[in-house]
Amino acid sequence: MRIATFNVNGIGSRLPALLQWLEETRPDVACLQELKAPQERFPLAEINAAGYGAIWQGQKSWNGVAILARGVDPVEVTRGLPGDPSDEQSRYLEAVVNDIVVCGLYLPNGNPAPGPKFDYKLAWFERLITRAAQLIDTGAKVVIAGDYNVMPTELDVYKPERWGDDALFRPETREAFHRLVAQGWTDALRTMHPGEVMYTFYDYFRNAYGRNAGLRIDHLLLSPSLAPALVAAGTDHEIRGREKPSDHVPAWVELDLSKL
Repeated sequence: MRIATFNVNGIGSRLPALLQWLEETRPDVACLQELKAPQERFPLAEINAAGYGAIWQGQKSWNGVAILARGVDPVEVTRGLPGDPSDEQSRYLEAVVNDIVVCGLYLPNGNPAPGPKFDYKLAWFERLITRAAQLIDTGAKVVIAGDYNVMPTELDVYKPERWGDDALFRPETREAFHRLVAQGWTDALRTMHPGEVMYTFYDYFRNAYGRNAGLRIDHLLLSPSLAPALVAAGTDHEIRGREKPSDHVPAWVELDLSKL
């Protein structure tokens, strides 16, 4: 079973590229972020025609998340991250696909830091940590996949000395991520590629992709009950080099559920 995450950076303008990627790689589940489209503008007909069922939470111009499942409709569990009823940003979905709980997220960027946006990022992170602990306590097979907007270690960022004051790399952000993982989650990409430089985001400026000057900010975390099924993980790196690409590359895991 292949589960992928892909920040598409605007599903309207990137739809052909998204459909091409789905056809080429055929993930069983794909978590999408930054739809940048209102609820009614999600291209469900095209996604269905590609062989995928979908749930999504849109938002005009900003944010937006979706969960796609090949050949089936995801069964929605939760829409919006619990813990703050006043939060109207479209950043979190939970669904069940083939007995696996799939959580798709787009964690706030948080810049400029310090400031209100950084406070919101850290508060959102605390709500995620609470929800993640609840999910582990159920014993369910869970994956939390998406754009976390955090580089966990210096290995995950090109020239880390330049990022010390950025919300994606500040100590508070990394500490929150490490507390989350310490609950028992497996960082699939890093587990399968220890010590390897592997990025999932490249800025559009200064030939970042060509220079391999990137960030690893898209992560797939596996619960203790799902982690034994992990057999491979990686990125579809070449997607970033195509015409009019997203600034992210898809990241994915391969699971052998017979190992559970």
